[in-house]
Amino acid sequence: MTKFELKLPKMGESVAEATITSWLKEVGETIEADEAVLEIATDKVDSEVPSEVEGVLLEKLFNVDDVVQVGQTIAIIEVSGKGAVAPEPSNEVEEVTPEPEAVEALEKSFEEAKETVTPQTVVSSSDRFYSPLVKNIAKAEGINQSELDTISGTGLEGRVTKNDILAYLDNRGVAKPVLESVNNIQPQISTPKVQIAKAVTPIVASGEDEIIEMSRMGKLVANHMVDSVNTSVHVQSFIEADVTNIWNWRKKVKDDFYKREGENLTFTPIFMEAIAKCLRDFPMMNISFQDGKVIKKKNINLGMAAALPDGNLIVPVIKNADQLNLVGMTKQVNDLAKRARENKLKPDDIQGGTYTVTNIGSFGTIMGTPIINQPQVGILALGAIRKVPAVIETPEGDFIGIRYRMFLSHSYDHRVVNGALGGMFVKAVKDYLEAWDMNQDI
Repeated sequence: MTKFELKLPKMGESVAEATITSWLKEVGETIEADEAVLEIATDKVDSEVPSEVEGVLLEKLFNVDDVVQVGQTIAIIEVSGKGAVAPEPSNEVEEVTPEPEAVEALEKSFEEAKETVTPQTVVSSSDRFYSPLVKNIAKAEGINQSELDTISGTGLEGRVTKNDILAYLDNRGVAKPVLESVNNIQPQISTPKVQIAKAVTPIVASGEDEIIEMSRMGKLVANHMVDSVNTSVHVQSFIEADVTNIWNWRKKVKDDFYKREGENLTFTPIFMEAIAKCLRDFPMMNISFQDGKVIKKKNINLGMAAALPDGNLIVPVIKNADQLNLVGMTKQVNDLAKRARENKLKPDDIQGGTYTVTNIGSFGTIMGTPIINQPQVGILALGAIRKVPAVIETPEGDFIGIRYRMFLSHSYDHRVVNGALGGMFVKAVKDYLEAWDMNQDI
């Protein structure tokens, strides 16, 4: 019998930790190779951790709601027979039995260390929910449960956000030297900043009302939206595009495209291709902003808002979108949308976006004011395509005709994107769509 250490796998760039949401196996249960042992969640996506070996779950090293770092051992599996894949030692090592005195001294040192280093454990309750990120910051800064419970939250239902705890730490850092000055009887004392809790009006539910607990993903999305509005100065520009040529061209080629590629050609990849090309022409829309510095992104990675089965939205990312032709873009869009509907997205699929597109027209919406997906500085909402009467300009004169038109709603961060740039960018997308060649091949 050998023991296999099941570790938290790497889940993509910038993902360093995850929260255990549920154990799918209990101690003593048999596990097949590649069978899921537990479910985890990051701030972006939920996922499963499969076993690399076949065996029996011997020990669970973490509980539900614990935060685990990438590479940490989360369970011990007893492996036997052909399922064992644990590495064999390359060199023989002589077995050495330590002296009893050495063992006793080591155990004593270990017990003393445990008494000296007591980890600060922060847990959520029915009244206060703390995200894994907030818990991690509290642990790193030595904030215990009682101290964390006193921090006023600006998030949904008074939840403590990342900005709240960082602001508290700033004030905490001011208060400490003030106390030291008092103890040393210094004549000049600085007044620390005081964070005043906002008054929350209680919502009273009658006996006939239904109280629905938000899902974990719903709470994450809500917090993300509030943080974005509190971070960026949102400004919108709207423009209407005539997409009659695209409508007629797609109608002409979609059947042959499906027979050849086995993929449905929707409008989304056509629009994504146009946006990717315009981002290449306007690189200052493909940026992020942090600590007074603009980070100009080398790659154009388009986020595509997609609906999950529970109604929440997630944003999978098409990497290097400007390098894809329409066939490649169609395959990427269809694959990510399908896996989003089936809850099969991986953490890598939602990392690294530099600009986001949301197709609100799929719900019949004409236009909207989308919220920026931080830390990006822009998001474009695609409205519904409508058949409307419109003025058509020709060399022979103007006349009224039936055209297919849609609104493009561009939200951008006015801290770093001015109205000229935000307006020119969405105008460039419109011009690209209206100049669509009806005779082009695919």
